[in-house]
Amino acid sequence: MTNTVAPQKSLLVRNPNFRALWLSGTVGVLGTAVTSIALPVIAVVELQASDFAVAALAGMTFLPWLLLGLPVGVWVDRWPRKPVIVWSLIGRIAALATIPVTFWLGIMSVAQLFVIAFLVGLSAVFFTLADQALIPQAVSKDELVEGNGLMTASSASADAAGRGIAGWLTVAVGASNSLLVQIITSFASLFAISSLKLKEAEPYQGERRIFREMKDGLRYTFSTGPLRAILFNAALWNLGGSMVASLLVLLVLRTLNESEIWLGVLMAAASVGGALGGITVKRATERFGSGPVWRYAMVPGVLGYASLLIMTPGFGMLWGVVGMFVMGVCIAWNIVVGSAFRQRVCPPAMMGRLGAASRMVSWGMLGVASILGGALAELVGIWNAVLIGVLLSVAAPLVAIFGPLRHVERLEDLEPGQEPRD
Repeated sequence: MTNTVAPQKSLLVRNPNFRALWLSGTVGVLGTAVTSIALPVIAVVELQASDFAVAALAGMTFLPWLLLGLPVGVWVDRWPRKPVIVWSLIGRIAALATIPVTFWLGIMSVAQLFVIAFLVGLSAVFFTLADQALIPQAVSKDELVEGNGLMTASSASADAAGRGIAGWLTVAVGASNSLLVQIITSFASLFAISSLKLKEAEPYQGERRIFREMKDGLRYTFSTGPLRAILFNAALWNLGGSMVASLLVLLVLRTLNESEIWLGVLMAAASVGGALGGITVKRATERFGSGPVWRYAMVPGVLGYASLLIMTPGFGMLWGVVGMFVMGVCIAWNIVVGSAFRQRVCPPAMMGRLGAASRMVSWGMLGVASILGGALAELVGIWNAVLIGVLLSVAAPLVAIFGPLRHVERLEDLEPGQEPRD
């Protein structure tokens, strides 16, 4: 008689708290994806904004990470995380609702778009830090790669769906009206997060000094070689890659004179790739090791962005579609492995500050890159600005391949505070 082991149920089935976080995040990403297409299209088509304004607008949603990420991280570590998520969603709904209203009244402006993009980005800071701090409490350490893989895959799938329909929606009902999708999905996120029954870790009850706590978060983020390497890798990728992403709407709509539908297809291809990357990352790390996967994934990612430079109108756009898909797969692998390592080694009471400090550097680069991309588009042209962004992104895989983690096969074998050996 042979013994058979029943296959383990999916984390989504066996863990209701993870399921609530997964559902809340996934439907939220769907709406955010529509908005990420709609806002620059509003600027280009409905308001005829300058190249600089269109590119810089993409960075406004990430600027709060650079300016306010650290204090928000401290507050998230002090407060229960579930109410933080709820109020961040309410703030997002209130801010976004003003755009279709002012469009209907005929008083919408570029300045309003910048303000709303910043406020939506600020709500995302609270939401993301609280959500990421709850994931390690909802799953065991051994489930982190699976959990992050599922979150990445479903988020990328929702992102692909949102971006895919966004191009069509902006043509069918108008870019401003399409923002109603994110308002609806934000309500759905609220409903999902209300089912969360997680007993949260007790926040720190000692002496509280915000500047000291911010300093502690920064110190911990830079405290070890592995944490520094993962941070610099992400920051350099975001600097170059976000410059390219912020210019994509201009490249498609103004340089190539293609429609918003192609813009949505390109962005959706990256998200479909991200979904596949999230699904396959566990298998990839088991076969090749998490270290090599993290180090080398960004090489084809750079080539994926470079494919945008050879696009031509019509079927020539397919070069970019394939390249964005490849980029999405590879970057998802890199992100999941890096995130799982940080969550594994970070104490729960430090999770909000670690997330804030690391994202202040890495996601703060997204805001800087978009503004820089807009300036370069005005100075040297859109195509040349995209080329500069691709060249800058090359620095990210170089840091990974030649940095302190160059010989590590399994990141999960490193203990908290342990430095890799040459």
